[in-house]
Amino acid sequence: MSEPTEALHAAPGREPDPDPEQMSLSRRLRQPRTIISIAIPIAIIVLFVALNGQQLARVPGLVLGANPLLVLVAFLVFYAGFPLRGMRWALLLRGTGFRIGTRDSTEIILLSWLVNCVVPAKLGDVYRAYLLKINSTASLSRTFGTVFIERVLDLVAIALLGMAAGFWSFRDGLPTAIQVVFAIGLVVVVVLSVGLFTMRNFGRRIIDVLPLPHRVLELYDRFEEGVFGALALRQMPLLALLTGFVWMTEALRLFFVVQALGFVDVELGLSGAVFVALIGSLLTAVPLSPAGLGIVEAGVVGVLTVAYGVALPEATAIALLDRVISVFSVIVFGSIAYLVSKKPSGQGQIPQPHVGTALRGSGTNG
Repeated sequence: MSEPTEALHAAPGREPDPDPEQMSLSRRLRQPRTIISIAIPIAIIVLFVALNGQQLARVPGLVLGANPLLVLVAFLVFYAGFPLRGMRWALLLRGTGFRIGTRDSTEIILLSWLVNCVVPAKLGDVYRAYLLKINSTASLSRTFGTVFIERVLDLVAIALLGMAAGFWSFRDGLPTAIQVVFAIGLVVVVVLSVGLFTMRNFGRRIIDVLPLPHRVLELYDRFEEGVFGALALRQMPLLALLTGFVWMTEALRLFFVVQALGFVDVELGLSGAVFVALIGSLLTAVPLSPAGLGIVEAGVVGVLTVAYGVALPEATAIALLDRVISVFSVIVFGSIAYLVSKKPSGQGQIPQPHVGTALRGSGTNG
Protein backbone atom coordinates (compact mmCIF):
# COMPACT_ATOMS: atom_id res chain seq x y z
CA MET A 1 0.00 0.00 0.00
CA SER A 2 1.33 3.46 -0.89
CA GLU A 3 2.28 6.05 1.72
CA PRO A 4 -0.64 8.42 1.02
CA THR A 5 -3.11 5.54 1.10
CA GLU A 6 -1.72 4.29 4.43
CA ALA A 7 -2.60 7.61 6.00
CA LEU A 8 -6.28 7.49 5.04
CA HIS A 9 -9.27 5.71 6.50
CA ALA A 10 -12.68 5.78 4.87
CA ALA A 11 -16.20 4.71 5.60
CA PRO A 12 -18.46 3.81 2.68
CA GLY A 13 -19.88 6.87 0.93
CA ARG A 14 -17.55 9.45 2.42
CA GLU A 15 -14.11 10.84 1.75
CA PRO A 16 -11.22 9.21 3.64
CA ASP A 17 -10.12 10.83 6.88
CA PRO A 18 -6.41 11.24 7.62
CA ASP A 19 -4.93 8.93 10.23
CA PRO A 20 -3.01 11.11 12.73
CA GLU A 21 -0.77 8.20 13.75
CA GLN A 22 0.27 7.49 10.16
CA MET A 23 1.02 11.20 9.58
CA SER A 24 2.96 11.67 12.84
CA LEU A 25 6.32 13.28 12.08
CA SER A 26 8.02 11.65 15.08
CA ARG A 27 6.76 8.25 13.92
CA ARG A 28 8.12 8.81 10.42
CA LEU A 29 11.51 9.81 11.77
CA ARG A 30 11.76 6.54 13.68
CA GLN A 31 11.00 4.36 10.67
CA PRO A 32 13.93 2.28 9.36
CA ARG A 33 13.43 3.49 5.77
CA THR A 34 13.75 7.11 6.90
CA ILE A 35 16.92 6.34 8.85
CA ILE A 36 18.36 4.42 5.88
CA SER A 37 17.45 7.19 3.42
CA ILE A 38 19.48 9.63 5.53
CA ALA A 39 22.35 7.30 6.48
CA ILE A 40 23.22 6.13 2.95
CA PRO A 41 23.64 9.62 1.39
CA ILE A 42 25.65 10.75 4.42
CA ALA A 43 27.91 7.71 4.04
CA ILE A 44 28.42 8.50 0.35
CA ILE A 45 29.21 12.13 1.15
CA VAL A 46 31.73 11.03 3.82
CA LEU A 47 33.35 8.68 1.29
CA PHE A 48 33.52 11.46 -1.30
CA VAL A 49 35.18 13.77 1.23
CA ALA A 50 37.63 11.06 2.23
CA LEU A 51 38.63 10.42 -1.39
CA ASN A 52 39.08 14.14 -2.10
CA GLY A 53 40.29 15.17 1.33
CA GLN A 54 43.28 17.18 0.18
CA GLN A 55 41.28 19.38 -2.18
CA LEU A 56 38.25 19.70 0.11
CA ALA A 57 40.36 20.68 3.13
CA ARG A 58 39.98 24.28 1.92
CA VAL A 59 36.17 24.19 1.90
CA PRO A 60 35.53 25.10 5.59
CA GLY A 61 37.80 28.13 5.28
CA LEU A 62 36.09 29.20 2.04
CA VAL A 63 32.64 28.99 3.62
CA LEU A 64 33.69 30.78 6.81
CA GLY A 65 35.23 33.54 4.70
CA ALA A 66 31.90 34.36 3.03
CA ASN A 67 30.59 37.92 3.25
CA PRO A 68 27.97 37.75 6.06
CA LEU A 69 25.91 40.61 4.63
CA LEU A 70 25.52 38.89 1.26
CA VAL A 71 24.77 35.58 2.99
CA LEU A 72 22.00 37.40 4.84
CA VAL A 73 20.68 38.76 1.53
CA ALA A 74 20.64 35.22 0.10
CA PHE A 75 18.80 34.05 3.21
CA LEU A 76 16.18 36.83 2.99
CA VAL A 77 15.64 36.30 -0.73
CA PHE A 78 15.09 32.59 -0.14
CA TYR A 79 12.53 33.14 2.62
CA ALA A 80 10.74 35.76 0.53
CA GLY A 81 9.73 32.81 -1.63
CA PHE A 82 7.54 31.30 1.10
CA PRO A 83 4.80 33.98 1.14
CA LEU A 84 4.91 33.92 -2.66
CA ARG A 85 4.32 30.16 -2.55
CA GLY A 86 1.59 30.75 0.03
CA MET A 87 -0.14 33.29 -2.22
CA ARG A 88 0.06 30.92 -5.18
CA TRP A 89 -1.39 27.95 -3.27
CA ALA A 90 -4.16 30.16 -1.83
CA LEU A 91 -4.99 31.19 -5.40
CA LEU A 92 -5.07 27.56 -6.54
CA LEU A 93 -7.34 26.60 -3.63
CA ARG A 94 -9.63 29.52 -4.38
CA GLY A 95 -10.20 28.06 -7.83
CA THR A 96 -11.68 24.97 -6.13
CA GLY A 97 -13.96 27.10 -3.95
CA PHE A 98 -11.87 27.03 -0.77
CA ARG A 99 -10.56 30.26 0.71
CA ILE A 100 -7.41 30.51 2.83
CA GLY A 101 -5.31 33.48 3.87
CA THR A 102 -1.71 33.83 2.75
CA ARG A 103 -0.49 33.61 6.35
CA ASP A 104 -2.17 30.23 6.91
CA SER A 105 -1.10 28.82 3.54
CA THR A 106 2.49 29.99 4.07
CA GLU A 107 2.60 28.42 7.54
CA ILE A 108 1.36 25.09 6.18
CA ILE A 109 3.88 25.19 3.34
CA LEU A 110 6.77 25.85 5.74
CA LEU A 111 5.69 22.89 7.87
CA SER A 112 5.45 20.69 4.78
CA TRP A 113 8.95 21.76 3.74
CA LEU A 114 10.23 20.69 7.15
CA VAL A 115 8.79 17.22 6.48
CA ASN A 116 10.38 17.12 3.02
CA CYS A 117 13.73 18.05 4.59
CA VAL A 118 13.72 15.22 7.14
CA VAL A 119 11.60 12.48 5.52
CA PRO A 120 12.05 10.93 2.04
CA ALA A 121 9.48 10.32 -0.75
CA LYS A 122 8.22 13.94 -0.83
CA LEU A 123 5.82 13.16 2.00
CA GLY A 124 5.69 16.86 2.77
CA ASP A 125 3.19 17.20 -0.08
CA VAL A 126 0.93 14.63 1.58
CA TYR A 127 1.45 16.34 4.94
CA ARG A 128 0.40 19.67 3.47
CA ALA A 129 -2.96 18.27 2.34
CA TYR A 130 -3.32 16.55 5.73
CA LEU A 131 -2.75 19.78 7.67
CA LEU A 132 -5.32 21.65 5.60
CA LYS A 133 -7.84 18.85 6.06
CA ILE A 134 -7.58 18.63 9.85
CA ASN A 135 -7.72 22.41 10.26
CA SER A 136 -10.61 23.16 7.92
CA THR A 137 -13.52 21.78 5.93
CA ALA A 138 -11.39 21.40 2.79
CA SER A 139 -11.76 18.28 0.68
CA LEU A 140 -8.64 16.14 1.00
CA SER A 141 -8.87 14.88 -2.59
CA ARG A 142 -9.32 18.36 -4.06
CA THR A 143 -6.42 19.59 -1.97
CA PHE A 144 -4.23 16.80 -3.39
CA GLY A 145 -5.31 18.06 -6.80
CA THR A 146 -4.08 21.59 -6.05
CA VAL A 147 -0.75 20.30 -4.72
CA PHE A 148 -0.38 18.11 -7.80
CA ILE A 149 -1.03 20.94 -10.26
CA GLU A 150 1.31 23.21 -8.27
CA ARG A 151 4.07 20.62 -8.79
CA VAL A 152 3.24 20.51 -12.49
CA LEU A 153 3.53 24.32 -12.69
CA ASP A 154 6.88 24.12 -10.90
CA LEU A 155 8.27 21.46 -13.23
CA VAL A 156 7.19 23.39 -16.32
CA ALA A 157 8.70 26.59 -14.91
CA ILE A 158 11.96 24.82 -14.04
CA ALA A 159 12.20 23.35 -17.53
CA LEU A 160 11.38 26.57 -19.40
CA LEU A 161 13.37 28.96 -17.20
CA GLY A 162 16.27 26.51 -17.03
CA MET A 163 16.42 26.17 -20.80
CA ALA A 164 16.21 29.95 -21.28
CA ALA A 165 18.98 30.54 -18.73
CA GLY A 166 21.07 27.75 -20.21
CA PHE A 167 20.80 29.08 -23.74
CA TRP A 168 21.88 32.51 -22.55
CA SER A 169 24.64 31.19 -20.32
CA PHE A 170 26.03 28.88 -23.06
CA ARG A 171 25.21 31.07 -26.05
CA ASP A 172 28.72 30.49 -27.43
CA GLY A 173 28.07 26.76 -27.66
CA LEU A 174 26.19 24.14 -25.67
CA PRO A 175 28.30 21.39 -24.04
CA THR A 176 27.06 17.87 -24.72
CA ALA A 177 26.00 17.36 -21.10
CA ILE A 178 23.89 20.53 -21.23
CA GLN A 179 22.26 19.40 -24.47
CA VAL A 180 21.18 16.25 -22.65
CA VAL A 181 19.72 18.35 -19.84
CA PHE A 182 17.80 20.44 -22.38
CA ALA A 183 16.44 17.31 -24.03
CA ILE A 184 15.23 16.06 -20.65
CA GLY A 185 13.59 19.44 -20.03
CA LEU A 186 11.71 19.29 -23.32
CA VAL A 187 10.58 15.73 -22.59
CA VAL A 188 9.30 16.80 -19.17
CA VAL A 189 7.22 19.65 -20.65
CA VAL A 190 5.78 17.41 -23.38
CA VAL A 191 4.96 14.55 -21.00
CA LEU A 192 3.26 16.87 -18.50
CA SER A 193 1.25 18.56 -21.26
CA VAL A 194 0.11 15.24 -22.70
CA GLY A 195 -0.68 13.92 -19.23
CA LEU A 196 -2.88 16.91 -18.36
CA PHE A 197 -4.61 16.76 -21.74
CA THR A 198 -5.31 13.07 -21.25
CA MET A 199 -6.60 13.55 -17.72
CA ARG A 200 -8.85 16.43 -18.78
CA ASN A 201 -10.39 14.67 -21.76
CA PHE A 202 -10.12 10.95 -21.09
CA GLY A 203 -9.24 10.51 -17.41
CA ARG A 204 -12.75 9.69 -16.17
CA ARG A 205 -13.35 7.27 -19.05
CA ILE A 206 -10.12 5.44 -18.31
CA ILE A 207 -10.97 5.22 -14.62
CA ASP A 208 -14.46 3.91 -15.46
CA VAL A 209 -12.98 1.02 -17.43
CA LEU A 210 -10.82 -0.12 -14.52
CA PRO A 211 -12.31 -2.48 -11.91
CA LEU A 212 -12.22 0.06 -9.07
CA PRO A 213 -14.63 0.58 -6.15
CA HIS A 214 -17.15 3.38 -6.51
CA ARG A 215 -15.47 5.24 -3.64
CA VAL A 216 -12.23 5.43 -5.65
CA LEU A 217 -14.15 6.94 -8.56
CA GLU A 218 -15.54 9.63 -6.24
CA LEU A 219 -12.07 10.40 -4.94
CA TYR A 220 -10.75 10.69 -8.47
CA ASP A 221 -13.57 13.10 -9.38
CA ARG A 222 -12.66 15.37 -6.46
CA PHE A 223 -8.97 15.12 -7.32
CA GLU A 224 -9.67 16.12 -10.93
CA GLU A 225 -11.84 18.99 -9.71
CA GLY A 226 -8.90 20.17 -7.63
CA VAL A 227 -6.50 19.95 -10.57
CA PHE A 228 -8.58 21.76 -13.17
CA GLY A 229 -10.61 23.96 -10.86
CA ALA A 230 -7.31 25.41 -9.61
CA LEU A 231 -6.35 26.24 -13.20
CA ALA A 232 -9.19 28.68 -13.85
CA LEU A 233 -8.37 30.64 -16.98
CA ARG A 234 -8.75 34.00 -15.27
CA GLN A 235 -6.13 32.98 -12.69
CA MET A 236 -3.48 31.79 -15.15
CA PRO A 237 -1.64 35.13 -15.67
CA LEU A 238 -1.25 35.66 -11.92
CA LEU A 239 -0.28 32.01 -11.37
CA ALA A 240 2.38 32.29 -14.07
CA LEU A 241 3.70 35.53 -12.55
CA LEU A 242 3.85 34.12 -9.03
CA THR A 243 5.53 30.92 -10.26
CA GLY A 244 8.17 32.97 -12.07
CA PHE A 245 8.83 35.03 -8.94
CA VAL A 246 9.03 31.89 -6.80
CA TRP A 247 11.75 30.36 -8.95
CA MET A 248 13.64 33.62 -9.26
CA THR A 249 14.00 33.63 -5.47
CA GLU A 250 15.63 30.18 -5.78
CA ALA A 251 18.01 31.46 -8.46
CA LEU A 252 18.83 34.72 -6.68
CA ARG A 253 19.62 32.80 -3.50
CA LEU A 254 22.36 30.89 -5.33
CA PHE A 255 23.53 34.05 -7.10
CA PHE A 256 24.05 35.86 -3.79
CA VAL A 257 25.71 32.78 -2.29
CA VAL A 258 28.29 32.89 -5.09
CA GLN A 259 28.71 36.63 -4.61
CA ALA A 260 29.13 36.15 -0.85
CA LEU A 261 31.94 33.65 -1.36
CA GLY A 262 33.67 36.16 -3.63
CA PHE A 263 35.55 33.71 -5.88
CA VAL A 264 37.37 35.84 -8.44
CA ASP A 265 37.84 32.93 -10.84
CA VAL A 266 34.17 31.87 -10.83
CA GLU A 267 32.25 33.54 -13.66
CA LEU A 268 28.76 32.22 -13.19
CA GLY A 269 26.63 35.31 -13.69
CA LEU A 270 22.90 35.58 -13.08
CA SER A 271 21.94 33.31 -15.99
CA GLY A 272 24.37 30.66 -14.75
CA ALA A 273 23.00 30.94 -11.22
CA VAL A 274 19.45 30.49 -12.56
CA PHE A 275 20.50 27.41 -14.53
CA VAL A 276 22.41 25.73 -11.68
CA ALA A 277 19.77 26.56 -9.06
CA LEU A 278 17.00 25.12 -11.21
CA ILE A 279 19.01 21.95 -11.83
CA GLY A 280 19.41 21.59 -8.07
CA SER A 281 15.69 22.19 -7.51
CA LEU A 282 14.81 19.60 -10.13
CA LEU A 283 17.00 17.03 -8.37
CA THR A 284 15.13 17.55 -5.10
CA ALA A 285 12.18 15.86 -6.84
CA VAL A 286 14.09 12.55 -6.72
CA PRO A 287 12.33 10.91 -3.74
CA LEU A 288 15.21 8.72 -2.55
CA SER A 289 16.38 10.90 0.33
CA PRO A 290 15.10 13.88 2.34
CA ALA A 291 15.42 17.10 0.29
CA GLY A 292 17.49 15.14 -2.24
CA LEU A 293 20.35 14.77 0.26
CA GLY A 294 23.49 13.67 -1.57
CA ILE A 295 21.80 13.83 -4.99
CA VAL A 296 21.44 17.61 -5.14
CA GLU A 297 24.94 18.28 -3.83
CA ALA A 298 26.43 15.90 -6.39
CA GLY A 299 24.38 17.46 -9.19
CA VAL A 300 25.24 21.07 -8.33
CA VAL A 301 28.94 20.32 -7.86
CA GLY A 302 28.93 18.32 -11.08
CA VAL A 303 27.31 21.09 -13.15
CA LEU A 304 29.61 23.73 -11.66
CA THR A 305 32.78 21.75 -12.31
CA VAL A 306 31.91 20.19 -15.69
CA ALA A 307 29.87 22.93 -17.37
CA TYR A 308 31.36 26.05 -15.78
CA GLY A 309 34.90 24.90 -15.01
CA VAL A 310 34.69 25.76 -11.30
CA ALA A 311 37.37 24.09 -9.20
CA LEU A 312 36.12 21.31 -6.90
CA PRO A 313 36.76 23.15 -3.57
CA GLU A 314 34.95 26.28 -4.78
CA ALA A 315 32.07 24.28 -6.27
CA THR A 316 31.69 22.30 -3.04
CA ALA A 317 31.71 25.49 -0.96
CA ILE A 318 28.96 26.97 -3.16
CA ALA A 319 26.82 23.84 -2.89
CA LEU A 320 27.39 23.54 0.88
CA LEU A 321 26.56 27.14 1.76
CA ASP A 322 23.53 27.10 -0.54
CA ARG A 323 22.21 23.96 1.14
CA VAL A 324 22.79 25.40 4.61
CA ILE A 325 20.34 28.15 3.65
CA SER A 326 17.83 26.07 1.68
CA VAL A 327 17.73 22.93 3.86
CA PHE A 328 19.42 23.31 7.25
CA SER A 329 17.74 26.65 7.99
CA VAL A 330 14.35 25.17 7.02
CA ILE A 331 14.94 22.35 9.51
CA VAL A 332 15.75 24.91 12.22
CA PHE A 333 12.95 27.41 11.56
CA GLY A 334 10.48 24.74 10.45
CA SER A 335 11.05 22.86 13.72
CA ILE A 336 10.39 26.04 15.69
CA ALA A 337 7.20 26.60 13.67
CA TYR A 338 6.19 22.97 14.27
CA LEU A 339 6.56 23.39 18.05
CA VAL A 340 4.61 26.66 18.28
CA SER A 341 2.01 26.10 15.55
CA LYS A 342 -1.47 24.80 16.37
CA LYS A 343 -1.92 23.27 12.93
CA PRO A 344 -0.09 19.93 13.48
CA SER A 345 -2.59 19.17 16.25
CA GLY A 346 -5.59 20.31 14.19
CA GLN A 347 -6.33 23.26 16.48
CA GLY A 348 -5.37 26.02 14.05
CA GLN A 349 -8.80 26.21 12.46
CA ILE A 350 -9.15 28.08 9.17
CA PRO A 351 -12.59 29.73 9.04
CA GLN A 352 -14.57 29.97 5.82
CA PRO A 353 -16.87 32.79 4.64
CA HIS A 354 -20.61 32.42 5.18
CA VAL A 355 -22.41 30.50 2.47
CA GLY A 356 -23.85 33.63 0.89
CA THR A 357 -20.42 35.28 0.73
CA ALA A 358 -18.86 32.14 -0.70
CA LEU A 359 -21.50 31.91 -3.43
CA ARG A 360 -20.86 35.49 -4.45
CA GLY A 361 -17.14 34.65 -4.64
CA SER A 362 -15.63 31.49 -6.02
CA GLY A 363 -18.38 29.07 -4.99
CA THR A 364 -18.51 26.55 -2.19
CA ASN A 365 -15.73 24.08 -1.48
CA GLY A 366 -18.05 21.09 -1.50
